[in-house]
Amino acid sequence: MTIEIREEAGVRTLHFGSDWIQGAMRIARPWALELAYTRDMLLSLLFHEQEVPAFPEQVLQIGLGSASLTKFIHRHGPQTVQTIVEIDPAVRTAARQFFKLPEESRHLKLVIDDGALFVQKSVSLFDLMLIDGFDENAKAGALETAAFYQCCRARLAPGGILAINVVGGQRRLQHCVRQLNLAFEQQTLVLPACDSGNRILFAFASVVPQLQFPTLRDKASRLKKFSGLDLLPTLARLEQHLRSPSKPDRPLAPLPV
Repeated sequence: MTIEIREEAGVRTLHFGSDWIQGAMRIARPWALELAYTRDMLLSLLFHEQEVPAFPEQVLQIGLGSASLTKFIHRHGPQTVQTIVEIDPAVRTAARQFFKLPEESRHLKLVIDDGALFVQKSVSLFDLMLIDGFDENAKAGALETAAFYQCCRARLAPGGILAINVVGGQRRLQHCVRQLNLAFEQQTLVLPACDSGNRILFAFASVVPQLQFPTLRDKASRLKKFSGLDLLPTLARLEQHLRSPSKPDRPLAPLPV
């Protein structure tokens, strides 16, 4: 796999031999989340039972990319234990050299392995699982199957949350949602697309949380004050989508299996 690093207007981007962006970092703010979909994935922080700004204790991330999610959690949730699984050691090298990947420690472990096989073999439980693994053709392979999602469910702690980045057209989205619904018995939520077209899928170890938007906005405001991460636009997009009668694919209406 060919790895390319580009830089424009103060933003450094990671590419796997194409124009498709695999990760990005604003050089002046290396710990911030530059890409909208990475911010969308951390909407999961508002769904956890603990009070914001507390972070989950155990986080598994599959797909390192430019280490955006890794750096944000490492900076603002220093007590969180992160396990990062990346299949290509060259991506780890690029993240260290160009994207300020923190050194490994007892709170940050980086494993070179196939993400699907790692989850299958693991005996650990995680409070939050972030799935963002793609090849140079924007394919996720085994990371988009019911078997993988079932393994993820088995590795979620009580109250745990799975967040998945999906790219591609409506057919791929429908496939992923169907497989996720099979594995999680409809306890899923589909976030409306951000500007880049990425869709984030959430699945819950227990039940889909009640979307009490005043409470969620209060949590988002506290998280923004604490970390600078502004999830209020994401919440507004979700709320507008739910209230719009013209939207046929409402996030809480599971697609047929």
